[in-house]
Amino acid sequence: MDLKTATKTHSRVVVLGLATYPSLVSSLISTYARCHQPQIGLRVFSKVLDLFSRNLVVDSLMKGGQCDVAKKVFVKMPVRDVVTWNTMVGGYVKNSRFLDALNLFRRMLSCKVEPDGFTFAAVLTACARLGALCNAEWVHGLMVEKRVELNYILSAALIDMYARCGRIDVSRQVFEEFVHDHVSVWNAMITGLAIHGLVMDVTLLFSRMEVESVLPDSVTFIGILTACSHCGLVEEGREYFDMMQNRFMIQPELEHYGTMVDLLGRAGLMEEAYALIKAMPMEPDVVIWRALLSACRIHKKKELGEVAIANISRLESGDFVLLSNMYCSLKNWDSAERVRQRMKMGGIRKNRGKSWIELGDSIHTFNAANHSHAEMKSIYRVLEGLVQRAKLEGFTPLTDLVLMDVSEEEKEENLAFHSEKLALAYGVLKSSPGTKIRISKNLRICLDCHNWIKIISKILNREIIVRDRIRFHQFEGGMCSCRDYW
Repeated sequence: MDLKTATKTHSRVVVLGLATYPSLVSSLISTYARCHQPQIGLRVFSKVLDLFSRNLVVDSLMKGGQCDVAKKVFVKMPVRDVVTWNTMVGGYVKNSRFLDALNLFRRMLSCKVEPDGFTFAAVLTACARLGALCNAEWVHGLMVEKRVELNYILSAALIDMYARCGRIDVSRQVFEEFVHDHVSVWNAMITGLAIHGLVMDVTLLFSRMEVESVLPDSVTFIGILTACSHCGLVEEGREYFDMMQNRFMIQPELEHYGTMVDLLGRAGLMEEAYALIKAMPMEPDVVIWRALLSACRIHKKKELGEVAIANISRLESGDFVLLSNMYCSLKNWDSAERVRQRMKMGGIRKNRGKSWIELGDSIHTFNAANHSHAEMKSIYRVLEGLVQRAKLEGFTPLTDLVLMDVSEEEKEENLAFHSEKLALAYGVLKSSPGTKIRISKNLRICLDCHNWIKIISKILNREIIVRDRIRFHQFEGGMCSCRDYW
């Protein structure tokens, strides 16, 4: 953020005749933006005259995560082609700004710019990550209307999109109707089935791959091992892990080890999970230690949890929360308080639970105990009614999950306003009785919310589908598709 040095360096760039070199231009624009002089950056961009180079500048900004700067540059461009729009839409997707990607795609259509296969691949991914079924169906309809030819990339993207939007039946239909001779298409279907916990379907599909002479790759086995992990099939997971290496000569990567640690840890085989980590031929990454830490929290293995924490070089909020959660479950309030103090001293805030629900083409987002929604009074009224009805049916809040040494009443109140409960209350408020309610969440659903939604599905006689960070939960008649194992 040193403006003086930035302008000196800029002068050197100009003197050396490199003032229109795309990657330098994007670096200069980013630097001036950081120095709170964006207007100078835009003047630099104005010196780049050809569209090809301007598109490269936008692409470079997006790759550097400078989405807002890229947007300013995009707005200033007098001429844009489909590549310009694709760079922006795809850049938003790669930077996890999925709503921005969808909104820009709508603007692209309103500007009469014809989208191509690259556009649709990015937009399908945006719909998938949001779990936005109405938007997904609209985009797919556009593809049919414009007669976009499906290659293996688009076929895989469609399968993945419908699976992540909760319509695994449509994913199957797409898979069966179109050519699936590329391993990516099979992988999309296997992964989709895995996140729905349909492990038997995964194993049958894997058998079909062999019959149809499609060789699996490393991604295939990540999907299979994930399915085994979601359903607690330890022996089958071990078999596939061995098969991958001995039959298909695929060497396990970090992701495979991470999934195996998750599988063993969830099943309570903590020592075996730890032994696998120690036997790895490469350095275990933070994801693997977090998988072990998560299992330690579930099975209350304090010592091993502390080993996992010690091996995470850069602790984030989720790691502290898992450790604090574990201490709280053991009623070790002093240790939990020390963890919270470490967070406070390090300026680390807990990741807030966020849930969203799609109604029509609009997506409504809720944070825990949030009051910002325009209809929050009505939402709270519906939620309080549901909470009381659940208690009458015998539901008891799991106050042990609250990471605070406070009164039981305060703990109950804390649990009552989790983001998925707010989203569900809004879904009940805005939808017709009997219709499905679909909710997405950025974190793993907590046990209290899971038990509560099971009871609500029975009380309301409605199917409620929740996609959390790990998998889908299909609640119906007081039961969940995960069979309480997730």
